[in-house]
Amino acid sequence: MILASIHHITFPVEDPLLKFFIELLIILLVPLLLNKIKVPHLLGLLVAGAIVGPYGFNMLSRDSSVVVTGTTGLLYIMFLAGLEIDMGDFKKNKWKSITFSIYTFLAPFILGFIGGYYVLHFSLSTSILFASLFSSHTLIVYPLVSGLGITKNLAVNITVGGTMITDVLSLLVLAVIVGLSQGDVSTAFWIRLSVAMVAFALVVLLVFPIIARWFFKNVSDKISQYIFVVVMIYLASILAELAGIESIIGAFFAGLALNRLIPLTSSLMNRIEFVGNAIFIPFFLISVGMLIDFSAFFKSWETLGVAAIMLVASIGGKYIAALLTQKTFCLSREEGMLIFGMSSASAAATLAAVMVGYNIILGQTTDGEPIRLLNEHVLNGSILLILISCTISSFVSMSSAQRIAEADREDTIAGDKLPDAHILLPINTEQMTEKMVNLGLLIRTKSKDDQLFALNIISEDKNESSVKNAERILESAVKLGAAADVQVQAITRHDNGVVDGINNVIKEKSISDLIIGLDKDKGFSTSFMYNLYNGYLKNEHVNLILYRAVQPISTVKEYVVLIPPLAYRESGFFEALSKIWNIARNSSAPLIFYSTADIIEILHRIIKKSAVEASFVNISDWKEVDQVIGGLTSDQGLIVLMADRNRFSYRSPIHTITQYLNENQIENNYLLIYPFTENNSDVSEKRAISNHQDFAEIGKLIQRVFR
Repeated sequence: MILASIHHITFPVEDPLLKFFIELLIILLVPLLLNKIKVPHLLGLLVAGAIVGPYGFNMLSRDSSVVVTGTTGLLYIMFLAGLEIDMGDFKKNKWKSITFSIYTFLAPFILGFIGGYYVLHFSLSTSILFASLFSSHTLIVYPLVSGLGITKNLAVNITVGGTMITDVLSLLVLAVIVGLSQGDVSTAFWIRLSVAMVAFALVVLLVFPIIARWFFKNVSDKISQYIFVVVMIYLASILAELAGIESIIGAFFAGLALNRLIPLTSSLMNRIEFVGNAIFIPFFLISVGMLIDFSAFFKSWETLGVAAIMLVASIGGKYIAALLTQKTFCLSREEGMLIFGMSSASAAATLAAVMVGYNIILGQTTDGEPIRLLNEHVLNGSILLILISCTISSFVSMSSAQRIAEADREDTIAGDKLPDAHILLPINTEQMTEKMVNLGLLIRTKSKDDQLFALNIISEDKNESSVKNAERILESAVKLGAAADVQVQAITRHDNGVVDGINNVIKEKSISDLIIGLDKDKGFSTSFMYNLYNGYLKNEHVNLILYRAVQPISTVKEYVVLIPPLAYRESGFFEALSKIWNIARNSSAPLIFYSTADIIEILHRIIKKSAVEASFVNISDWKEVDQVIGGLTSDQGLIVLMADRNRFSYRSPIHTITQYLNENQIENNYLLIYPFTENNSDVSEKRAISNHQDFAEIGKLIQRVFR
């Protein structure tokens, strides 16, 4: 029966089960084979799509199922680009991105217009549309670059920011030319287009975050959260089309809108990347490959001529733009080539514009043939452009990105780097498990091998139920870490008391950071304060973080950070700041620093080395602290650097920060960070400084800690 069924299989395959099996087999085998010969698997998926597609062996048809999953893959690429962009770096480098977008729009446009108008003798409107095809590009290699861990590189940041601008400009040219061809360009047309685009941007960038923050606060189910993200991607894409621009711009804006609500180290982020890279993005590449018709290039010399001009305009223009960007901003050769590689791929926007132009009929010839805005030679040439540009993009991007990643690793190894952090999370209730693990993931340095330990203490006099409760809590912590692709090591310890057990684990595991969770309702009880002063703070070589969670940490809009005078004299000052920096970088939440002028001066120097989105308020009188805390709004978080363990208080009307927080019961997330006061045994250099004007010493510490 099975053999008979196989015998009657016809091409293209119609059976949905077999069809999906073939596509999954391609996605599985192509990367495995090509990785062995150092060929980017992105290129392999394109070629595989061409081979099995309607213009190859016709094994699979490019039907609606392929188009839907492929479209989702394209939207996914643009969404990830917006989601992973570092907003601090983006704002810092916005003028660089704008400059690059001008270069990468104009250089190919000028070459394309010359080729279309003066060489191919197209009409003026056709030449303008023809030239705009080469200005846009698709970040088809972004998943590859992201996988190498260099998304925070300046070249990547410039390219991603510039992509949004140049694609919008290209698609705007398309909208205007289409309107001209249909005689629809009037004052009303410009008003309608402008209002629609502004309304779209306002809805996505302002309303989407409000909806998402409410959803993440009230819905904890992980599957529902992921589906919600996909819904938002499609909703933004639909709104973009309604506004008269391409759906890919909508997906990119959706990424920007959710940027601050999906931490880079969270389990949700890991799910988004995993599903996209495993399913949707490969389907997009296969679907693009199915468009490639090799025979079309041999049917007419004119097609090859048009294709040659398109290649020169697109690849040549993008190379010129990348070179100009490299020279303008004094980037390295590898960074310049990475910009060229990432921006040279033409796929989505180019194909969309070509299809629109091809389907617009301006009239008929004497023979009754339709006169199209863009003829079939341009259509066939665009397919060759997609194949060759994606090939060049894959090879150049992989080569330059690998060299940049290797240089970064060598710089880290050669430098005087700090040891990896060992973060301890004592957890005694199921309610605190997710909150503690999420904070641990947030303060963890993603580029290092920082380790997370989840600990549950069982007193010797407790019964068997305590053991089962510990197993359940720790198993949940391990699963939460695994969902974010991070190993959480579970520790169950039998000891005389909680404080003794924690202190013993600190010694055994060389813990560098201890996070203590505060119960939402209990706050700073008398027994807790006793354990704090007489237990946890006795570990003077450990950073201590007290954490109270009122809402999911991903929904915190921004953090108010209080740093007391002379805090820089603490040995652990810079390491404590690095934890705050990790929170900002991994969550994209802005920081508002309240401190004295000398410390703000140090913070400015750190931002030059490691950019985060931050603002600064100079406090002349530390009595203002109570007003700052009392003025916290909902969705703001509070971070206080608790300098000087021996004093435990500030010289202000607030007798102690802990007392104030306990008495006022603020409904905000807060973290109290006690920097270590004694150096770790494996770090010989004393890292305290006596004067904020000791620039050489501060510079060395910043270089060492903020990598």
